[in-house]
Amino acid sequence: MKPYQVLVVDDSAFMRKIISDLIENDANFQVAATAANGREAIDKVNELSPDLVTMDVEMPEMNGLEALKIIMAQRPLPVIMLSGINEEGMKETILALEWGAFDFIRKPSISNSQDIISVGVALREQMNEAMLAQKQRKARASAYKTPEVPAADVPVVPEPMQSPTKRIMEPIKKFPDPASKLVEKPKAKPEMNLATENNKGKSSLGRTASESDSPQFGAKSAAALPKPVSDTFKNRSKEEAKPVLPDSKPIPQTSTGARNDPPSVAGDRKSSFTGLSKLVAVGCSTGGPRALKEFLENIPADFPAPIVIVQHMPPNFTKSLAQRLNTFSPLEVAEAEQGMILRKGAAYIAPGGYHMRIVPAAGGQYSIDLTLGEARNGHRPSVDTLFESILPYTSLERHAVIMTGMGSDGAKMMKSLYDSGVTSTFAESEETCVVYGMPRSAVELHCVRYILPLQEIAPRLVQAVK
Repeated sequence: MKPYQVLVVDDSAFMRKIISDLIENDANFQVAATAANGREAIDKVNELSPDLVTMDVEMPEMNGLEALKIIMAQRPLPVIMLSGINEEGMKETILALEWGAFDFIRKPSISNSQDIISVGVALREQMNEAMLAQKQRKARASAYKTPEVPAADVPVVPEPMQSPTKRIMEPIKKFPDPASKLVEKPKAKPEMNLATENNKGKSSLGRTASESDSPQFGAKSAAALPKPVSDTFKNRSKEEAKPVLPDSKPIPQTSTGARNDPPSVAGDRKSSFTGLSKLVAVGCSTGGPRALKEFLENIPADFPAPIVIVQHMPPNFTKSLAQRLNTFSPLEVAEAEQGMILRKGAAYIAPGGYHMRIVPAAGGQYSIDLTLGEARNGHRPSVDTLFESILPYTSLERHAVIMTGMGSDGAKMMKSLYDSGVTSTFAESEETCVVYGMPRSAVELHCVRYILPLQEIAPRLVQAVK
């Protein structure tokens, strides 16, 4: 088989050499050319028609974000972004994923050979997945191509083709076998009253018991305070609170892994909390930032359940992702922090480098528990860890969602949830996935009730939860 042709774009000649060598360690790929900035990249894409591009984010003359936008408009193809870990680079990387980049990797440290090796492994894995996804996309397009009208006196009009993955939205009380192949006439979609204004109905996320609103709170020394709750919401100060970072000291736990003192609501804030009865858990990976944008901007501000999310991403990037999503969604979206009390109308994204679990708190509440356990399914955070943590809470009405991503993370524990009686399970259908890996794994385990295109997941979930 002829190797896939790759264009390497970076303003550093040394980095172009490193990336080229990492790529050509896989015989399926060959570096066709290199470019030193975004303008050169656009010219060479048009000239050479490569199969794939690796694109540095920050470059002179024209940066990777500007070049990506033009390439995706003129000649769409898989683009893997190479991002630095500075704040501006992370923000631009999140935008790149939103604008159509396949995925991103962190730029390797040129002084650390082990880091270069690990980045190479991740890069080659992404390139192979990108080519597989491209091949599957072309196969689907070919399979559903409208047949040509035969030459005849009276033209034959073909029947409109239906998506094989679309499912009929049945009444919520029915629980059909997810493997059922019955075909029914599509019903009219119910009208949804979705919030469209970002700032309507927003309220602050829950604080832990020790984060009282008393005047003395701000006067305490930093050493005496618990981890701060993020203040990144639009009706509050835009000053950003520091997230929990992977290089922080491990969080004290008991031998069972649970907190000694689960956080509770303090003082005069107690009346604003009621025991939760519903919870939504979401998992995604490659293509997830774009999918989460579509998903969260269609959930109304008065949504009667918190949404907890695992998106596979390195440390620090998840904070930029949460801030970006918060600008679109009627919900309050934040990077999760230790001890946060879950609130209705809010979404919490697991910080990169930490597993996120849901644990009971006082007053019928539930809070976030961040741990530094071993990677699971190759990931930390892991969707399986999140789903497993809500498995015991049979008093909660639980809803589980798996969207686009490589691998199978989340499928095993979605199966456990389904077998335990959780029948509100969703998976993104192949037609809209950037990578149909994680959803496919769940579908193959016969634990998915709704297999839907991305744009239909949020409306159907709102219907199920309300």
